[in-house]
Amino acid sequence: MKSSSKTPAETPENPYDLDRLARNWGDMMRMGTDFAAFFAQKTENDLQKGITPGNIDPFNLQGPWMRMCEHMMTTPDQLTHSQFNLWRGYMDLWDQALTRMTGKASDDIVPAEPTDRRFKAQAWHNDALFAFIRQSYLLSSKWMTDLVAQNSTVLEPDAARKLQFFTRAYVDALSPTNFPFTNPDVIQATIDSGGENLMKGMKNLLEDMKRGSMRMTDENAFKLGENIAMTPGQVVFRNDLMELIHYAPAGDKTFATPLLIAPPWINKYYILDMRPDNSFVKWAVEQGHAVFMISWVNPDADHKDVRFDDYMKHGILAALDAIEKQTGTKQTNVIGYCIGGTLLTMTLAWLKDKKQSERIASATFFTTLIDFRDSGDLKLFVDDQQLKNLHDRMAEQGFMDANSLKSTFNLLRANDLIWSFVINNYLMGREPFPFDLLYWNSDSTNLPAAMHEFYLRHMYLKNELCQPGKLEFGGVPIDVGTIDTPAYFLSTREDHIAPWKATFAGSKLFAGDTTFTLAASGHIAGIVNAPMANKYCYWTAKPAKDAETWLESAKQEQGSWWPHWQNWIEKHAGKKIDAVDPKSGPLKPLIAAPGLYVTKKA
Repeated sequence: MKSSSKTPAETPENPYDLDRLARNWGDMMRMGTDFAAFFAQKTENDLQKGITPGNIDPFNLQGPWMRMCEHMMTTPDQLTHSQFNLWRGYMDLWDQALTRMTGKASDDIVPAEPTDRRFKAQAWHNDALFAFIRQSYLLSSKWMTDLVAQNSTVLEPDAARKLQFFTRAYVDALSPTNFPFTNPDVIQATIDSGGENLMKGMKNLLEDMKRGSMRMTDENAFKLGENIAMTPGQVVFRNDLMELIHYAPAGDKTFATPLLIAPPWINKYYILDMRPDNSFVKWAVEQGHAVFMISWVNPDADHKDVRFDDYMKHGILAALDAIEKQTGTKQTNVIGYCIGGTLLTMTLAWLKDKKQSERIASATFFTTLIDFRDSGDLKLFVDDQQLKNLHDRMAEQGFMDANSLKSTFNLLRANDLIWSFVINNYLMGREPFPFDLLYWNSDSTNLPAAMHEFYLRHMYLKNELCQPGKLEFGGVPIDVGTIDTPAYFLSTREDHIAPWKATFAGSKLFAGDTTFTLAASGHIAGIVNAPMANKYCYWTAKPAKDAETWLESAKQEQGSWWPHWQNWIEKHAGKKIDAVDPKSGPLKPLIAAPGLYVTKKA
């Protein structure tokens, strides 16, 4: 009899290459030993440098948790009722599992949220075992979140929200999708690859630990100025805090009133200039605007004393001075995005006090908070104790480091921005997919210590910007109620960073005419919604006293909000005049866009 030439993995008697699985498992264990050694060495190095592990309660949860537990002990009937409901749910779940094991269909005991994308694989629904695991998790997590929600009502509202938020984060971390032996996709990949997925995943984990952050995309797939941030232009001004980019005009004529964009400095400006087909900058240039962009420096320890009002003096005001020299005009339309819009608000109030408000012809605000009373889940990271911990940490290094900041934002959408990559990179052993938006999201920036603490304390904690005269900025008591510059507010309906109802409340504080527009999607995707993509709709309505009344009368419009803004801004853009070429204007070009500051990594 001839011996078979097939490998063990190909023979029907041995459908899986168990030898290869064992070899890969051994390799992974050795990599695990390397990982443990690396982590131990890092800890020892940190201790030698005087760097100790973080506060055992960095989010100041112990107090609210203890008060809630005390309340639960005084109301045992509620706890008993909750436990009984959980027990009854598990009885129903066992009945459902037995029904499914006989091959019959059965409705879910706890349906998943429509937006929950963790359990898309068919095995979670068709296989009786994994359907039981999925339902058991959803039942237990719902019980836990409901229990905390019901019993945290005795706390202050912010403390209750914080406890509920971190409870959700906890149950999200415990999802069966996040563990190799309870995720059917991972199990199948392990069988199919002989364990290579786990070995590659451990390798990815080791590399990410050494680099200090988790990769979300193939960072080698993008290069600034080549396949992102491609709109041509020149840096025509630079100081220690920012570079000013003047983009090349699309034709011989531009509007007389130039357009300045003040982006957030929590990330880099090129979110508005990603690819040619979704670049707001390129589109605005093509509409006839003379577009200028602030590109903020990525701060380090040398910037520890930079204050919030320095971003006005050496940012917006310095940019206005340079634009006036470059174009010969005395007025500029200004866009502020997120914290850039908060800065623009304070600048407008400062200019009004200085009797210079005519320098800004109109103001546009993208997802901007002015009234921070209901400022979303980011507020949960700000209280007196957390600010004290943050102050001590920043005093040591001089800035808020980008990785910590990025981790905080990722935690707001942990299933999408943390756990999905844990599964892809470490459990499935795949390389991250090249995605420009995630490249930008990973290209984070540091924040100066003085500026960051001022922002958190006076905006998020004390909410002083909307209180007339309460906050001093650039030597001037700020009163946003004096601002009469025409304003356009663009917010997004699913924004988890600047909730639209909070941004609407801020728009009601101005004295002048304001136009409020609401776009679909979130903080980024709702803004970067080019007309050619036609992905999301938007809503418009006449001014109203509150957000709910506004929404009731709002009309849904199809397509991008960009043309709607263009129709509004043209009223403040002036007539068409001869365009200024940034290469030959009064200001000598320093370097081609995207410039130097944007390339500096944190």
